[in-house]
Amino acid sequence: MTFVTTDIDECNEKKICPVKQNCVNEVGSYRCSCINGYRKVEEVCVPSLTIYLAVGIGIVSLLVLLLGCSWIYWGLKKRKFIKLKEKFFQQNGGLLLKQQLSNHQNSIETTKIFTTEELKKATNNYDESRVLGQEGYGTVYRGVLLDNTVVAIKKSKIGDQSQIEQFINEMIVLTQINHRNVVKLFGCCLETEVPLLVYEFITNGTLANHVHDKSLSSLLSWEKRLKIATEIAGALAYLHSSTSMSIIHRDVKIENMRLDNDYIAKVADFGASRLVPLDQTQLNTLVQGTWWYLDPEYIQTSQLTEKSDVYSFGVVMAELLTGKKALSFDRPENDRNLAISFVSAIKEDSLLQILEDHIVSESNIEQLNEIANLAKRCLSLRGEDRPFMKEVANELERLRSMEKTPLGNFDVDGKKTEYLLSATSHSFNIDVGIGCSTSTNC
Repeated sequence: MTFVTTDIDECNEKKICPVKQNCVNEVGSYRCSCINGYRKVEEVCVPSLTIYLAVGIGIVSLLVLLLGCSWIYWGLKKRKFIKLKEKFFQQNGGLLLKQQLSNHQNSIETTKIFTTEELKKATNNYDESRVLGQEGYGTVYRGVLLDNTVVAIKKSKIGDQSQIEQFINEMIVLTQINHRNVVKLFGCCLETEVPLLVYEFITNGTLANHVHDKSLSSLLSWEKRLKIATEIAGALAYLHSSTSMSIIHRDVKIENMRLDNDYIAKVADFGASRLVPLDQTQLNTLVQGTWWYLDPEYIQTSQLTEKSDVYSFGVVMAELLTGKKALSFDRPENDRNLAISFVSAIKEDSLLQILEDHIVSESNIEQLNEIANLAKRCLSLRGEDRPFMKEVANELERLRSMEKTPLGNFDVDGKKTEYLLSATSHSFNIDVGIGCSTSTNC
């Protein structure tokens, strides 16, 4: 009798082999074998060396690919950044600046090209708490360089091409100036969308603050005011006649004069300035500047000359003498424009009524009259009737060094004695004789 044995495929019934093992059916039984790439070690399937190698090679290849892609990405980004900086450098007048610096060896030694990273760090990424104020054509930040030097960093407004042009102009002008009474330019940064200028930091604010702020003006004695006027005049005379090309500031005003802690004056903000070749005496330009400081002749003719700065300086002198602003709508209509009312007061022999009270004393009244008349000559409507800036500086220096002469009785409140009237008249006659060599109409 023959028995037929039916084999049961256990592999089909259920999953009976551990993970990573295949079920292999045998007659009457089954066995478990490791899947490809695995080997059995003590009944457990573990990856073979081939798997380890394959995985390792795969991981390394992936890392190499990622590193390669990253290197290419950062390389392209760096190249793009370099090209962008080059574009900004050219756009911000870098090539012109290089040319100017090459023509002035001293400028190369004193003018530094700062990086964007240096100035970001110096201003804490241009934090609002570092803003000192608005100056002419840009925002000024307080910065601290790596060597702990405190600087003022001027940044123009983004997208305003005219301001960028003013920055380039200011930079080129300042690289040619080395004078103790002109704000020093340490350097610039041209690699950003807008140019940045780095100046010495002037600690005591603007002259306007000290003259027009009542809490500060009382501290600004006549001696200090005369010293400041003399220093400003000396700086402007230097710009006009002692540089390789005559420099006309074109925006002389009290807000553009700085004071340090020793009340040393510094002329600032050269964005509107113009270089004039030595063989020229005037430039035909668009009228630019602060209106109530502008030379009337320049307004009418658009002919910019050194005498245009002289007129503006005359307004500054009037402010120093009176403590009044150059223009104020808070004053009566006939007194709103200081230049006009100041000249009228001298012509009407009422100067003492408009002088700032605390600067007047018995010992300086003659000096005040002479300086007031010098300011009046600066404010002449015709440029040919004004003195040159060098003459103004020399005259102020002379008056500053002049010994003070007591003049007898004087009422500080403005009431003049007979002697004071004669002294005033004498002073007018002296000034007319000094200043009118080219015209009798002063």
